[in-house]
Amino acid sequence: MMAAAVRDTSVVRLLRAARVVFWDFDGVIKDSVEVKSLGFEKLFAPYGRELAGRVRAHHEAHGGMSRYQKIPLYLGWAGEPDTAARVQEFCDRFAQLVRQAVIDSPWVPGVREYLQNNCGQQIFVLVTATPQEEIQEILQTLGMAPCFEQVCGAPTEKAAAVAAALQRLQCAPEHAVVVGDSEAELRAAAASGVVFLLRRTALNQGLQRTCSGPMFDNLSVTHEQTNQNSTDPRPAA
Repeated sequence: MMAAAVRDTSVVRLLRAARVVFWDFDGVIKDSVEVKSLGFEKLFAPYGRELAGRVRAHHEAHGGMSRYQKIPLYLGWAGEPDTAARVQEFCDRFAQLVRQAVIDSPWVPGVREYLQNNCGQQIFVLVTATPQEEIQEILQTLGMAPCFEQVCGAPTEKAAAVAAALQRLQCAPEHAVVVGDSEAELRAAAASGVVFLLRRTALNQGLQRTCSGPMFDNLSVTHEQTNQNSTDPRPAA
C-alpha cells in the first residue's frame, strides 16, 4: 500500500505541474467501460452469442475508438448493410442503452475531487470518443461541465483535438498532460509531444506492459495533500 501511495503522490505532482490537462472520460473519470461493453453486447445479442462476444472483445480492446468506427465494422460481421442510416440507427440505440448507465457508473476514486478543486488553477480539456452532444449532456447531468474549458467528442479525432487546443491556448507541449486508459490517448499525446499518464485498468494490461510513462490506479490516496496545495499558481506556458 505504501508503494502505491508514493506513486500516486508523484502522479498528482505531475498533474499539478501542467498548465493544460487533457482528460479522457470512460475509464478515467467514470468507471464506465463495463457498461459500454454490456451495451454493445446487448445491441448485437440478436445476432447470436458468438457474434455478441466478438463485438464485446473488440470494443474492450479498442477503448478509445468511436462508435461511429466500431458499429460499421460490427454491422459487417452481422451481415447487415453499413449504410449511413443503418449506422446512425445503431448508434442511437446504443446511446439509449448506455447513457443513463454511464451517468450512474462509479467515479474513478479521487478524479472528481481533483477536477473540482483544481479547475480554477489549471485548464482542463475533455477528449473522448463519445459523441459531442451526448457527452455534453452527460457532463451537465453530472454537474461537471464547468470544470472543462473545452469538450471534444466524436467525430473529432483525439489527436486533432489535442493539437488544436495546444495551438489555441498557446501552450507548449511540455506544459501539458494527456490522461487516458487506451492507445488512442497514448497516440494523441505522442502526436503532439505531450506526456501521457495512463490510468491502469483490468482491460489495458497489455498497454501497461508496453507503456514506459507514469501510471496510476486512482487519485484518492493523495486527495488531502492535493487540497493543501490548491492555491499554487498556474505554471506559465
